[in-house]
Amino acid sequence: MGKRFRQYAGLLAAVAMYYLIHEGAHLAVALTQGVFKQINIIGLGIQIDTFAERMSDTQMGVFCLAGVVATLCAGWLLTCAVRPICRIHSKMARTCAWYTSVTLLMLDPIYLSIFYRWVGGGDMNGISLLFPAAAVSAIAIALGILNALLIWRVLYPAYTQSFADQKA
Repeated sequence: MGKRFRQYAGLLAAVAMYYLIHEGAHLAVALTQGVFKQINIIGLGIQIDTFAERMSDTQMGVFCLAGVVATLCAGWLLTCAVRPICRIHSKMARTCAWYTSVTLLMLDPIYLSIFYRWVGGGDMNGISLLFPAAAVSAIAIALGILNALLIWRVLYPAYTQSFADQKA
């Protein structure tokens, strides 16, 4: 199996895991709150739809924050598990773990710090019911910088070494 194929497969796996974790957290909260309506397929993604009119501002804020918290926690767990992951013999599994780790650590901080402004707000609309949007953006920038440092100082060297070791 070629390197390019593993990279594309890893990227697809990362996107799938992101949606599973992020939207799964939204789904769990919606079900717990008794406001789940349906799952919408939008373009290449999915969205959990709720009976928003039945939700308080706090419930909506928690619903929107849940996806972000879940993806960040999963990304940090993968970072903590980098040593055992890098001992896995399968290059495909390690490639998927690499791309998934980077995606989970960076996507929401980038979105909440910059891109939410141009795509209708998304989760920021609900999170801002709990905290000021400017504060959330500032925290997202700080988390993005922290996570980028984790990627650069912890994940990248570990994965690079694991792929180099397997060549030898």
